[in-house]
Amino acid sequence: MYVVIKRDGRQVQFDASKIEIAILKAMRYGSGIVNEELAKKIAENFSTDKMIVTIKEIEDYVYAALIESGDMLTAKCYEAYRAVREYQRQRNTIDNKVIGLINGENKESLMENSNKQENLISTQRDLVAEEVSKDVAKRMMLPPHIAQAHDNGLIHIHDLGHYLNPSFNCCLINLKDMLENGTVINGKMIERPKTFRTACTIATQIIAQVASGQFGGQTMSLAHLSPFVRISEEKIRRDLVIEWNENGFMYNEEQLEKIVQRRLKEEVKAGIQTIQYQINTLQTSNGQSPFLSVFMYISEYPEYEKETVMLIEEVLHQRIQGIKNEVGAWITPAFPKLLYVTDENNIREDSKYYSLTQLAAVCVSKRMMPDFISAKHMRANYEGNVFGCMGCRAWLSPYKGPINNEEGTYKWYGRFNMGLTSLNLADVGLSAQGDMDKFWKILEDRLELCRESLMLRYEKLKNVTSDVSPIHWQHGAIARLAPHEPIYPLLQNGYATITLGYIGLYECVMALIGKSHTTPEGEKLGVEIMKNLKAHIVKWKEETGLGFALYGTPSESLTERFAKCLQRRFGVIKGITDRNYLTNSYHVFVGEEIDAFEKLKFESQFHPISSGGAISYVELPNLAQNPEVILTLIKYMYENVQYAEMNTKLDFCMECGYEGEILCDDNLEWYCPNCGNRDKSRMNVVRRTCGYLGENYWNEGRTQEIKERVMHL
Repeated sequence: MYVVIKRDGRQVQFDASKIEIAILKAMRYGSGIVNEELAKKIAENFSTDKMIVTIKEIEDYVYAALIESGDMLTAKCYEAYRAVREYQRQRNTIDNKVIGLINGENKESLMENSNKQENLISTQRDLVAEEVSKDVAKRMMLPPHIAQAHDNGLIHIHDLGHYLNPSFNCCLINLKDMLENGTVINGKMIERPKTFRTACTIATQIIAQVASGQFGGQTMSLAHLSPFVRISEEKIRRDLVIEWNENGFMYNEEQLEKIVQRRLKEEVKAGIQTIQYQINTLQTSNGQSPFLSVFMYISEYPEYEKETVMLIEEVLHQRIQGIKNEVGAWITPAFPKLLYVTDENNIREDSKYYSLTQLAAVCVSKRMMPDFISAKHMRANYEGNVFGCMGCRAWLSPYKGPINNEEGTYKWYGRFNMGLTSLNLADVGLSAQGDMDKFWKILEDRLELCRESLMLRYEKLKNVTSDVSPIHWQHGAIARLAPHEPIYPLLQNGYATITLGYIGLYECVMALIGKSHTTPEGEKLGVEIMKNLKAHIVKWKEETGLGFALYGTPSESLTERFAKCLQRRFGVIKGITDRNYLTNSYHVFVGEEIDAFEKLKFESQFHPISSGGAISYVELPNLAQNPEVILTLIKYMYENVQYAEMNTKLDFCMECGYEGEILCDDNLEWYCPNCGNRDKSRMNVVRRTCGYLGENYWNEGRTQEIKERVMHL
């Protein structure tokens, strides 16, 4: 019997089963081709003239045996597994990556987020910290097979750059509670505001603090500000009456009301302007503007319907105007993202607030916002409720339990998502090599990897106390826990979600049957795959009591990362890996010719399945002179799809003043079609990246995807 010298110098008896286990891990978590008989045969046939062997000699033997067997893909994955294990034993592994951030060579990290300016000190400071976090997480916090699956692009553990911190992903901020009952920022008491304008200022301070204590987006409800409109109205009226009476002015109620409403309108305008400019000029500790979405639902608080309508109207007017850039031209701001709810009171010509929807259509034609949420479909999909999604497109599951919910009614605000792991569906499809039985088996194994990685994130959060971010846990954004109190209860029983994402359904179906998932055969298979993912979510939820959710991943930079991993593993395959991006979630392939209405109808079937995160979009020409077309689409969205958005081109060249579409050439370089300007710092290019608008350019894969999008109208 051989003696094996371990890496730490210890000598142990040879155990063939350990070879078999290592090979099976490479098969299951790498190639996806599980051949237990081959693994056992290689393990049992180990032979050498030496009586004392090293781990490296055994690994070399296994690698050679796998190549000799003809299983090249598993051999590569076994070699990759060895590399990951060696990497995890190393120290000082990120020097080159950090230096690459400073000198601009580390493009993968620098271009990861299209709303970060990579040359700023604050951004680079954050990116350097993220590289350290990623490195430590992969070497010291993740099991080797999870780290390998992430590195090979089988799965993607999101926000590894924040993995060292006990933070979560995104939330619906409970602004109502924080404004009504006061809050604390940086140890300073903030009491209930006495005017609408003050409420808006406090809201932006809260938003900035919340953004710095988490790594994802947040959504606030505009209706939470409505009571303060009434407070200001009453104050204006009271102050006028006192002033006029003290000075002996003669007036009637009509005159008083006219001036009250004029001054109130001025205050509402100033307050909304505060929010718009603060959100676009503030910079969080992450080196970017807060990823804020604003939920605009007329009927959220019926007692304040008039005030809510007033606020929505002002938000739309200011977004239509835009924000001035550095040369004083009005441009399209990326934030906040606007979520406009369509309902029976605003969707038809005879609806009470149809004029508001008409204004929203003009806003889309000018500024690519708002997005549209159908109250009709939300009620059908979420137990009769209408609520906002988080900015990234994540939807919560209905909850009316006792956790952080004294009223016992449905609760939405003050809830959050713990984190996200995304599955590369295209890799599962390609690994199956056309064998459907093998596909379902590989999918099962990959989903188990995702589940394990998500449970690791839960385990990391469950021992956290409220002290890590007082604005979230102690002062109302999520809860009002006592100092040192565990956040553990807020993770349980579906109060918080924890999410399985996915990307590349189109490429997965293409790999399996050679047809788009928009064909009858492809559609049937695509729906079956999605329902399989959903079934796993339901099962995990039952087994753990945690709020697992299924989410169509936005994949801003992941689309390129997964595509390049596929190219390394499978080479260039026409129609699947011959481009530097994968198709987001369940979406129709960006180059596929399809009518806008047909696209929305086709994708709508996936929204109830992917209930933890879903959105659809259509690409439109410039319709600034034809908002009626947009109104037609809005009405169609209301009847047919839960959540959708419209994309157009609204760019500006600072060199010549050109307004229109800045073009992208075959080398993926942007240029002005009017003057030829190619200096990216001298043009504003805004595109829908993955739900959010992006305004600081994109990595190569996302840029190619944006360039190749076809018009749907």
